[in-house]
Amino acid sequence: MTSPSANDVVEPFTIAVPDTELLDLRSRLAATRWPDRETVPDGGQGPQLDRVRALCDHWATGYDWRRTEKVINDLGSSRTVIDGIDIHFLHVRSAEPDAVPLLLCHGWPGSVLEFRHLVGPLTDPVAHGGDARDAFHVVIPSMPGFGFSGKPTTTGWNTSRVADAWITLMRRLGHDTWFAQGGDWGSAVVEQIARKAPEQCLGVHFNLPLVFPTEQEVSAATAAEQQMIARAQRYQDELSAYAWEQATRPQTIGYSLSDSPAGLAAWIYTLFQDVTDSGGNPEEVIDRDEILDDVMLYWLPNAAASSARLYWEEGRAGTAPRTAERPNPVPAGFSIFPGEAVQASRRWVERRYETVVHYDQLERGGHFAALEQPDVLTDQIRTTFRGLRAS
Repeated sequence: MTSPSANDVVEPFTIAVPDTELLDLRSRLAATRWPDRETVPDGGQGPQLDRVRALCDHWATGYDWRRTEKVINDLGSSRTVIDGIDIHFLHVRSAEPDAVPLLLCHGWPGSVLEFRHLVGPLTDPVAHGGDARDAFHVVIPSMPGFGFSGKPTTTGWNTSRVADAWITLMRRLGHDTWFAQGGDWGSAVVEQIARKAPEQCLGVHFNLPLVFPTEQEVSAATAAEQQMIARAQRYQDELSAYAWEQATRPQTIGYSLSDSPAGLAAWIYTLFQDVTDSGGNPEEVIDRDEILDDVMLYWLPNAAASSARLYWEEGRAGTAPRTAERPNPVPAGFSIFPGEAVQASRRWVERRYETVVHYDQLERGGHFAALEQPDVLTDQIRTTFRGLRAS
């Protein structure tokens, strides 16, 4: 048996942003040249000037990065090299003897901090009013080009390649079998993992279903399914400009987002406004500091352009689950939140997954379910995997 190479090493990684970077951020915010006010009385042209100014004013004068930095470091902040890229991840082991590994996968504009409120209940369920039999060891990696992970310098880093990296990561951490959960691009990564490693990934859970109805399904849609189709169409027609830009010209938008913190905040805040279950008022369902925490994981590592390139890569990869010819063989659970743009009926799901162990339509919550409804999502994850633990 050979010894691990230097690149196989997993090591603690302490985040310690220099004060000079935080001072530069405040200076840039203070020097922002603002656009004129929108000409509509709502967010129909994008986030309103008063809202973004208020967010940035708080960012410059009332926000405490050191608090967030401590949160990351206290959650087992670690680093390893996979496929030539530094991978930053959080790894929190449960003290429960029967805990099982769980991989949590974020998307854009998410981050490892998206799952911060799930870590405690998942790893120590008893302390949070749950059952010890529902305990997990939690692994939360930052995708290449995101957060404090390294940035790809060549093309090819699509969701399929990320899936390969996460399979390697779980193996390197000593986890022979595990469960996986994802939303947004994390759903695409989890879908790929299940197809690539069905003997290791024993179950999956999605809060964004990668299910796109066929022409036949559209023509035969029930009233409820027609509402899902209309919701997805509205997103495509009215709310997806950011995705088209990042899929076609990520470098172009990267110059603006890398130079202007106000511009980056507005770019990301747009998603919080449009796809949370908040009626366009995201601060009512997610703490303002937590929105800024998320923005900071794009600003501090200068990850705006590198993360946007995932859209460009995926558009050229041809690996989208909608093209799959066979059902996914891994048992799957689905949580459909009413504020999510992409939804799917149970019968659509069951045509694409061999075994659906859980399907639920929730009363509240949107695209950022882990931040909007952490208790509900935690329960959905537990329910999905509870019957698969002994299988």
